[in-house]
Amino acid sequence: QVQLVESGGGLVQPGGSLTLSCVVSGGTFSLYGMGWWRQAPGMRREGVAGITQGGETNYLDSVKGRFTISRDNAKNTVYLQMNSLKPGDTGVYYCSKNPRLADDPWGQGTQVTVSS
Repeated sequence: QVQLVESGGGLVQPGGSLTLSCVVSGGTFSLYGMGWWRQAPGMRREGVAGITQGGETNYLDSVKGRFTISRDNAKNTVYLQMNSLKPGDTGVYYCSKNPRLADDPWGQGTQVTVSS
């Protein structure tokens, strides 16, 4: 059973930066595409960034040029570097396999709050 643990969230001022990490255990990480999603209060969860087994990346339009997804297969970890953060980036950030199947697990999430 794959397990995912996100970390790195926090409170940051607009324009600031954070790096999120997601450590994956219980599976063969290098075989998975991975992604980051976020959910703002009262909103549906949305995909933010994805990375394939081979390292190809894709991004939600609103974060292009500001966020960078990367992976370290030796550490079973996927990262999300977030720069020039805006209040609209506030939410709980989750990682998961990408593309997801219905039964694929989510991590517990990490809260990102962008506020002055």
